[in-house]
Amino acid sequence: MAHSQDAPMATPLADRHAALGARMVEFAGWMMPLQYTGILEEHRAVRSRAGLFDLSHMGEIFVEGPEAADGLGLALTSNPGALKVGRAQYSMICFPDGGILDDLIVYRLADERFMIVANASNSAAVSDALTARLAGLKLVLDDRSLATALVAIQGPRAAAIIGPLTDVDLTALRYYAIAEGTVAGVPALVARTGYTGEDGFEVFVEIGAGAVVWDALMAAGKAEGIVPVGLGARDTLRLEAGMPLYGNELGPDSTPFEAGLGRVVAFTKEGDFVGRSALAKAADEPRKRLVGLAVRGRGIPRHGYEVFNGDRRTGIVT
Repeated sequence: MAHSQDAPMATPLADRHAALGARMVEFAGWMMPLQYTGILEEHRAVRSRAGLFDLSHMGEIFVEGPEAADGLGLALTSNPGALKVGRAQYSMICFPDGGILDDLIVYRLADERFMIVANASNSAAVSDALTARLAGLKLVLDDRSLATALVAIQGPRAAAIIGPLTDVDLTALRYYAIAEGTVAGVPALVARTGYTGEDGFEVFVEIGAGAVVWDALMAAGKAEGIVPVGLGARDTLRLEAGMPLYGNELGPDSTPFEAGLGRVVAFTKEGDFVGRSALAKAADEPRKRLVGLAVRGRGIPRHGYEVFNGDRRTGIVT
């Protein structure tokens, strides 16, 4: 994966973003669209109609083999072995001290095959940590991050737009489920997941097919008012939906319990897992707590601003 001193990488949709007049920024070693027409307009389109996102900067790591489920149970806080085939779970990978290395989505594609989706900024670190934690087990780890394009369609019209383009039965695809099929004639994994609080789908394809899927969805969604959406509205949408972002609400200095996400820690699963004893302590004695803010005036509570109760500092804005 790219490091900050390297030139940022381009996603397979870079020419599409340029043609759409996107304002590009460097993010996690990639050149990504921040916005096209404007954050507010893109945000509202996702809430009322549909938006299309290029998420090809995310990490996709496949783990396959007879010990894949047990190995991931050891490496992650959740219990991937409890997943039915075709289902997904929100998970985290923690340091031994309980701090969060990354938050993830784990998909069970078959009895012995899983896909882990990591944040772009942590993709290499997650891949390295899994490689170390799964060493010696009967499984193969295949980091397909740089060989995979990911396009997400989100919003109330998403199903109506993608439906005619795919052979996946969307009516049978529940929230946090995944199926193999085709989209626009291209082999794809279609997941009913997303990061906006709206219904929607994430489409994983080989990197060379990303543009085919993007173009097909843009064309099919034209009558429904689909718009391309950049990282700016992606952030405001997830904030409005109360979804945490690594580097803001989550990080090495926080445990899942302090972030209000203790549900991802499966103390009931068999065997030990990395960070277990530290997390058991953190469950009983959190040092801090993530809470919501209500803003009464016109001010904007920006990241890093201090929060006061009278003249006593009580927190910091994430």
